[in-house]
Amino acid sequence: MIKRLSLAVPASARRAGGRAARRTERAAPLAEELRPVRAGLPGGQYRPLDDNAVRAIDQAVYQILEEIGLSQAPDTGVAYMTAAGAIAGDDGRVRFPRALVDDVLAKAARDITLYGQDPKHDLHLSGSNVHYGTAGAAVHVVDVEKNSYRESYLADIYDAARIVEKMDNIHFFQRPMVARDIADPGALDLNTVYASVKGTTKHVGTSFTEAPFVGPCISMLHDIAGGEDKWRARPFVSNSNCFVVPPLRFATESCQVMEEAVKAGMPVLLLSAGQAGATAPAAIAGAIAQALAEVIAGLIYVNSMVPGHPCIVGTWPFVSDLRTGAMSGGSGEQGLLTAACAQMLQHYRLPGGAAAGMADSKMPDAQSGYEKGSTLVMAGLSGLNMVYEAAGMHASLLGFCLESLIIDNDMLGQCMRCVRGIEVNDNTIGIDVMRDVCIGGPGHYLGHDQTIGLMQTEYIYPALGDRSSPKEWEELGKPNLVAEAVKRKMKILDEFHPQHISADLDTHLRSSYNILL
Repeated sequence: MIKRLSLAVPASARRAGGRAARRTERAAPLAEELRPVRAGLPGGQYRPLDDNAVRAIDQAVYQILEEIGLSQAPDTGVAYMTAAGAIAGDDGRVRFPRALVDDVLAKAARDITLYGQDPKHDLHLSGSNVHYGTAGAAVHVVDVEKNSYRESYLADIYDAARIVEKMDNIHFFQRPMVARDIADPGALDLNTVYASVKGTTKHVGTSFTEAPFVGPCISMLHDIAGGEDKWRARPFVSNSNCFVVPPLRFATESCQVMEEAVKAGMPVLLLSAGQAGATAPAAIAGAIAQALAEVIAGLIYVNSMVPGHPCIVGTWPFVSDLRTGAMSGGSGEQGLLTAACAQMLQHYRLPGGAAAGMADSKMPDAQSGYEKGSTLVMAGLSGLNMVYEAAGMHASLLGFCLESLIIDNDMLGQCMRCVRGIEVNDNTIGIDVMRDVCIGGPGHYLGHDQTIGLMQTEYIYPALGDRSSPKEWEELGKPNLVAEAVKRKMKILDEFHPQHISADLDTHLRSSYNILL
């Protein structure tokens, strides 16, 4: 026979209102420093590479840069890099002597800040501080109610930004979709920036199709910031730049965009996105080494223009399903690649980012949960500064789901709690607490001052996830996670209309630029 344990709860625990009162207390916002999780908690507990592996990959990076180099740099880039000490060969490849690599690694910007329009959302990229956010160029939106996909539109980018503004555990908003309803690439770039900064006060990342399209966007950002000087002091948008076409080739047009972004004072994400077994070596170690060599070449490029310019070093090698050649963003190998890249970036002490959470699953289902959860917690535990693609993404970057932003926000809270780890000291071990409970006390910790005091600061609770008993679940009408996410999405989009860009400023922007939202 199974006996239920009956515990006498002391009077101090029987507070007015019971469970409802405790739920109300938990729902009250905590001061930022008291929250159990928050942006920028330090990771680094997980290290997939041993010391010998780190040294071997490090030496391979130097060898790749010095002996193989990169091809197809634009003439302007060749001029910048050779002036700094790179060697332009007769074969069209630019090579980087070890002394040049060491010099740039020594002077590259560290401990950089990515600013939000609201300073409370500033991201401090230092050491192993972890931040989760969106990214991508999905061409479809997941319609969970119809179990189908449709094309993504400009309004979807704005809606995603509005939802991210309300999600505590999604720390930045990099454009996750392409506005398929805008054919003109210049208008696409401008309106993507507008929809993003209109929807959220968090740091925004965006891409530009061609160099001439950067200028109008920068002009608009000057207007929003209140002037060029204020923009340069706190640039709240960064350029996500695929400046290389792996393996080991510069992407000419993207490099020209990068030059314009650097001149404008915009932080740059130097992004290498090779695919293991296709455009990067199938061996995971080789894919890591190639990606590092490519992004360090980009770092040399930028620092030869403006020494110390803020760069996020973006090692984004992706995994292929070698049976088909298709990308497999939700695989265990992807988690290993991302974590190992994070470890190497810490070896170089560079602020960096990589991708995790790119579910292969087409819908927010069990497959999506295990794919995202496993890769995202590995990225966080490895101490990756910027974890891109961390929320909302499906179908290996082809589909984006607004409901998944809300579901994934819960998951990212759990991931950040793992990153935070366990504080061990005399108070948290609590011998005196054990003595109070066990000697002359009630024999349990319910209602103890320590328990009450730690409910909100030591433990994180899902905003959407269900922890009710089966009986309570039935009484609540058997809530379904996805259906609840749909309701939360609709509530946010119906009720939340950001006002950080004033009506007068918005009228000015619309009269000055081709705003289509």
